[in-house]
Amino acid sequence: MKKISTLLLICFLALSSFAQKIEPTWESLQQRGYPQWFSDAKLGIFIHWGVYSVPAFATNEGYAEWYYSGLMNNDTTRVNFQKRNYGEDFEYRDFDKMFKAELWNPSDWADLFKKSGAKYVLLVTKHHDGYCLWDSEYSPEWNSVVGGPKRDIVGELTDAVRAKDLKMGFYYSLPEWTNPMHRWYIDPDDSIANYVDNHMIPQFKELVTKYRPSIIFSDGEWRNSAEQWHAAELIAWYYNTVGEEAIVNDRWGHGAQYGFRTPEYSAGITQTDRPWAECRGIGRSFGLNRTEPLSNYLTSKELIRHFAKTVAAGGGMTLNVGPAADGIIPMIQQERLLDLGKWLEINGEAIYGTRPYTKFYEMKEVSITRTDSLIDFNWHRNSPDKSISYDNFSATWTGVYVPEKTGKYTFEVEVDDIVRLYIDDKVIIDYNPSKANEQQSDADQAKNWNSTSATIKLKAGKSYNIKVEYEEKNIDAMMRLFVSCRDVTPVASQGPPVASQKELLKVENGFKAEYKCEQPYVCYTTKGDDLYAIAIDYPQDELVLEIPEPKENTIVTMLGCDKVLPWKYEKGKMIIDTTPLKYNDLKSDAAWVFKVNKSISQ
Repeated sequence: MKKISTLLLICFLALSSFAQKIEPTWESLQQRGYPQWFSDAKLGIFIHWGVYSVPAFATNEGYAEWYYSGLMNNDTTRVNFQKRNYGEDFEYRDFDKMFKAELWNPSDWADLFKKSGAKYVLLVTKHHDGYCLWDSEYSPEWNSVVGGPKRDIVGELTDAVRAKDLKMGFYYSLPEWTNPMHRWYIDPDDSIANYVDNHMIPQFKELVTKYRPSIIFSDGEWRNSAEQWHAAELIAWYYNTVGEEAIVNDRWGHGAQYGFRTPEYSAGITQTDRPWAECRGIGRSFGLNRTEPLSNYLTSKELIRHFAKTVAAGGGMTLNVGPAADGIIPMIQQERLLDLGKWLEINGEAIYGTRPYTKFYEMKEVSITRTDSLIDFNWHRNSPDKSISYDNFSATWTGVYVPEKTGKYTFEVEVDDIVRLYIDDKVIIDYNPSKANEQQSDADQAKNWNSTSATIKLKAGKSYNIKVEYEEKNIDAMMRLFVSCRDVTPVASQGPPVASQKELLKVENGFKAEYKCEQPYVCYTTKGDDLYAIAIDYPQDELVLEIPEPKENTIVTMLGCDKVLPWKYEKGKMIIDTTPLKYNDLKSDAAWVFKVNKSISQ
């Protein structure tokens, strides 16, 4: 009886931080912490679906769910598309009539998500256009129940997802583009109080009270402070309403000090002070974008490998699908989810419930070379090549520039990160902007070009060696290199010297470009006394791990195969013999997991 009482006391103390009422302060929220289930889950499914799924249109790499914003800002591409396909008088709100969801079966979706290996689902209940996927009292004529689908999408999907024993979460946009109380990006940022008090807060509470989601993923916060959004109060209220399994993300305005991190289309982060999950699509848009080329989509192998990297760094992934307006998830997206699920059936032991090892990866340098005619790029959620990471890569361009005339030449760089420009090995530009204020969630961050320039005298007909070095740190990669000239030799018949217009710099035979980054070839995770080495490249003869010496009785196997693999330890490296493995032993593809059982001294 005493043992039972002691056990109950221990359980009570362990849960007490969740059971007590959360106060509306950052200190109280931080003391409450985060539920363990989220860190253990690793994989969730994001769903962007709404009236924007009818046009399902953006540039090749644009966000289709921002279609309405493009119309409001007179974006030529979207405006012309709308007029050409829907008529001169067609308005965005008219898409509601075309958003039918006629083929939607929430049970089919839930079944697919379960098979993908996901442990939670995040539905966009309201995006920035204000359209609600439930019958909101605060949006009575702009929701899916009174509109085209005539269905409570939030409620039906929540029931279907929970029936599969998955956690259900909601994305909720804090602002709206066209709400008359406050028009986001149009009205002054500081005039948002009436909207927050009389629309956003009561609607948020309506949504939470009715469906009690396990996750809240807020968004659109970046133009206002956490105080203006009443963030601490709302989070505390949500936690006190839903209970200990509830968790929120980190997008609550400037000054917010809480929430699981949400890097977006990144090479991953290495911060483990709180939970994190990269949010991204399989392609480069969240909402369905029918103009996306196949090359935008991760292959199944690329997806699996990228997922393994995020888990090894202590995070996870919230992977997006963008259904069509009729409710069908595109086949290519379904295929990717099912392939990921098949891999997890075999290798999930190395993913779910794991913790990061003392080091995340074994790294190798990856480089590509090519010829670039100009230095002119804006890679948003992208890089020069699929082998190069989105973030933390470098580029070097070299070429020969021959001026047509003698003069003072101004070289101007528009850039978002570190750049150095050399002419004949002399540094002309050395620029290193501060990026301390950038936020991963800021969808407006693509406008953060910075400009710097330098002027140097060059002689006509002389060859000058040009070298440009660029270091990309995080978020977007952007750079343009211009040149202009002021002739220093006046010609009597032509009057005084006139400066030329700046133009993108061209060199003879183009720039020789080399792009480099560090990429993992082994990812580590741990659980209990076991170490998992996830090999991104299949080790044909041996797998070399630079880890402390294992215990003598350590057993090494590959998940999905019962064979015990020989190993030895030499010069600080564990060398695993993989030659006993035959083709029929390989039950998975894309990445192979080697379990080092009861091996490591931390």
